[in-house]
Amino acid sequence: MRPPCMRPPNGITASIRPIFQNWLWFTRPLTADSESVAQIDLRPVRISRDPARRSVQLLAGLALYGTSVAMLTRAHLGLEPWGVLAEGVMKHTGLTFGTVTGVISVAVLLLWIPLRQRPGIGTVANVVVISVTVDLVRAVLPEQHDLGWQIALLAGGVVLNGVATATYVGARLGPGARDGLMTGLAARTGRSVRLVRTGIEITVVAVGFALGGTVGLGTVLYALAIGPLTQALLPLVVWREPQREEQQPVH
Repeated sequence: MRPPCMRPPNGITASIRPIFQNWLWFTRPLTADSESVAQIDLRPVRISRDPARRSVQLLAGLALYGTSVAMLTRAHLGLEPWGVLAEGVMKHTGLTFGTVTGVISVAVLLLWIPLRQRPGIGTVANVVVISVTVDLVRAVLPEQHDLGWQIALLAGGVVLNGVATATYVGARLGPGARDGLMTGLAARTGRSVRLVRTGIEITVVAVGFALGGTVGLGTVLYALAIGPLTQALLPLVVWREPQREEQQPVH
């Protein structure tokens, strides 16, 4: 027996469809005319597909991400959530910011085990490249105490972080440790990705702040801007499966 056909109310052209198995790996840009925009497939794809372009995109995105985090740390106007935690841990351990970032990423990866998340090449690269890049950039980028330069570093760091996130996620070579934790918890609990991410980041900020991490204008700006920035840039950089050209009918 066929299930009843579900149609939207009159005047609404979008279709009503059940959530499918890989729904967490799809995103749709927020536009006024969403019907004209194809879904963006973010599911991981084997490295054997277009390896040169995707590897370069992955590494470039991760290096830019590490650079953006370093810029935020030198602005001293507030860090992104995981940066708050990393700075707090750094103050109590004496380790470098990049080393702490890597250690936290490895700890988060251990949480993947009960969530049955599978790491990819991008997952491993995420831990290594970001950790190394943060320390390298911090070594050459001096701390800023002039408000004008602080604001410039903050704004530039947030924008660059959005570009970097879209770039490395768009390579589709596996999620980062924190991304996998978010999607894994959402899948296991049945909660929305937005709710799970918000809960994780509030917890991370609270723990980091208690340990002495910097919370400020940058933390708020990052929370408000990173989602829209990444969503807007993903369609420009995401790797897509090559489409076969359809043969034109002969008249």
